[in-house]
Amino acid sequence: MARRAAPEVNAGSMADIAFLLLIFFLVTTTIEVDSGIVSKLPPKNDDPENVPQVKEKNIFQVLVNKDNQLLVEEEPMDIKDLSAAAAKFIDNGGGEGKNGCAYCEGDRNPDSSDNPKKAIVSLVNDRQATYNYYITVTNELVKAYTTLRNRAAKQRYGESYESMYARFKDTQEADKETPEYLELEKKLEVIRELYPRNLSEAEPQQAG
Repeated sequence: MARRAAPEVNAGSMADIAFLLLIFFLVTTTIEVDSGIVSKLPPKNDDPENVPQVKEKNIFQVLVNKDNQLLVEEEPMDIKDLSAAAAKFIDNGGGEGKNGCAYCEGDRNPDSSDNPKKAIVSLVNDRQATYNYYITVTNELVKAYTTLRNRAAKQRYGESYESMYARFKDTQEADKETPEYLELEKKLEVIRELYPRNLSEAEPQQAG
C-alpha cells in the first residue's frame, strides 16, 4: 500500500498570532519601578555674600563613615537611637523671643536648636558607605519628623499626620475642590509649617 503524504501545516498565520501575544504581554505586564527618595535641593545662590548664616547649635550633624558606622555630633551612635535623638534636637525649643517655640516639648536647652524652623539635620555619607545603610539612616531621620508631625496633628486635629496625608493622597480628582479636601490640605500645611523637614544632604565625600 502506498504511504500517504503528510498534510502540510499552514503556518501563514503564526506571525500574526505571535505578534498578538507580544502585544498582550506588553499591555498586561507590570514593571516594578523604584521611585527613590524624594529630596528637594536648595536653590542656587550666585552671591556668596548673601548666603544665610546658620548658628552651629541649630545644626544636627549626622555622619556615615566608610565602615557604615554612625557618628552623631562627632559621637558614635547606634542606628536604633538616631530617630529619637533627631526628634529631641528638632523639638528642643531653646530659642527666646522671636526665636522661641511655644509648642515645642523639648528640654529648651539654650545650647541646642532654637526652634523646628531653624533646626537643620545635616547628613554626610562617605563615598564607600553602602547604599542600603544610607537608606536606613535617611529613613530614621525622616521618621523623626513624622513622629513630631503625628504628635502635633493629634493634639490639634485628633488624627495623626500620616492618616491625614493618606486620605489626602487617596482623594479622587473629582473631589479635590470640595470643602473637606481644601480643609484637609490646609491642616497638612499647618503641620508642615510647625515641623518643616529641614534635612540637608551634602555631597558624598571621604568622611573617614
